[in-house]
Amino acid sequence: MNIIHLCDADRIEENAMYTSPTSAAEAPASGPTLKRVLGLPSLIAFGLTSMGILSVVAVYGAGTEISDGHLPAAYVAALIAMLFTAHSYGQMARHVPVTGGAYAYASRAFGKPVGFLVGWAMMLDYLFLPMVNFLLFGLYLNSLLPGIPPQLAVLVCLLVVGLFSVIGVAWIKKMNFVVVTASVLVIVAFVVMAILNAPDPTIESVVRPLSLGGGGIAPVMAAAAIVAFAFLGFDGVSTLSEETRHPKRDVPRGIILSTLFAGLGYTLFSVAGSLIAPEWRSIVNLDAAGTELMQRAGGDVLMVVFVVVNLGGLVLCGTAAQMSVSRVIYAMGRDRILPGALAKLQPRFRTPYVAALLVSAVSLVALFITLEQAVYMINFGALIAFAVVNLAAIKVLFFDLRKRGKAGTLRNLVMPVLGFAFIAWLWTSLAWFTYLLGAAWLAVGLAVFIARRRKVGGQLDLTFDDGARGEEAAQPSGVAGSRWNAG
Repeated sequence: MNIIHLCDADRIEENAMYTSPTSAAEAPASGPTLKRVLGLPSLIAFGLTSMGILSVVAVYGAGTEISDGHLPAAYVAALIAMLFTAHSYGQMARHVPVTGGAYAYASRAFGKPVGFLVGWAMMLDYLFLPMVNFLLFGLYLNSLLPGIPPQLAVLVCLLVVGLFSVIGVAWIKKMNFVVVTASVLVIVAFVVMAILNAPDPTIESVVRPLSLGGGGIAPVMAAAAIVAFAFLGFDGVSTLSEETRHPKRDVPRGIILSTLFAGLGYTLFSVAGSLIAPEWRSIVNLDAAGTELMQRAGGDVLMVVFVVVNLGGLVLCGTAAQMSVSRVIYAMGRDRILPGALAKLQPRFRTPYVAALLVSAVSLVALFITLEQAVYMINFGALIAFAVVNLAAIKVLFFDLRKRGKAGTLRNLVMPVLGFAFIAWLWTSLAWFTYLLGAAWLAVGLAVFIARRRKVGGQLDLTFDDGARGEEAAQPSGVAGSRWNAG
């Protein structure tokens, strides 16, 4: 129901969801809650780890070929476009500061059925994203140590990630900082060595790949559609609202800054790549362009360091993805849309361990599928979530809360519309097989929702916390959030 049509009493209650603090003394105790331990630096590190700073190498060859050597320009275009969607996530995170990400935002804006289907689509993304990292881990480790079978490496990575997911963010945030720092150092070393060893290190050779080139804007935008998927994962920050000390302030900043820093890193790496290999057709194997560029710039030493750091990054990227999906499943279990057992928290670490172990069990599928098949599934779920969050920002902020005026119209209408338009355009780049699998997945989700709704008598409550607990750093745990029925 649109908030402008509610009676005054209902409007006061609705606005209280955003503005009235709920003290620990006022809220009823309901067992353990997620542990609030994250600050802004940890959120940025989590976002960067989720996207994988070194993931730029995975699409370097394809992006360079499609853009005809203008990959940096494609990354600039993709960064600008993805920042609009990141902005929508940040705005919604500020006003609905609970775990669940796009699931919670869509539920708040469009009701329980839409929210569930968006969350279900997100699970498709997040369930297969760890598998991509497991599969890449197996391939990279096998290339470094040929005696280790890829499937064995996949299984080991899966078990380690499952353990990390149960341990929780308090431990993982330290490892995130280590891997992010190492990844940045690898990129910096590559950039420096690329400049020193470039055949033609001039200003023109730097500016040229950042321009449109003789082919105009079409090749650059076509490549932007490919490299935009390197940004998948920034939305995972939004699932950590209930583990952040100041969610209303820091989660939006973490989303925007991690997206911005990743985009700048991707662009810098691709510019350095164009310096060390100004004629992209000279690259022997475009599918393994990253390792070839590393070897050209810094020899075998830099290449091996890159592979080792990338292996660590893949483990933590898989952990970040698994932690994100387990929190979406946890939120759905807490809201009784999925079985309540999925909302159980591990007493010591206060993490959704049942949901995390379920994701690990599902991830065993990685032992039997290909990397290409996993990527197909990720894109569908991610783009649905991105599109709906842009629409949710318009619905909640511009229409429900009537945050308008010149600045409000720009932030809450124009920018989300631009974000939605870019995501809609990305849909045209998906393979037909993706639509088929995605539609089947949504059909199963709809059946689950109907069955679950009947089982609990149609009363599916959605939990919305006003975020006050997160703003009180010294507040004790064991506090339940206020409950608001969206139906």
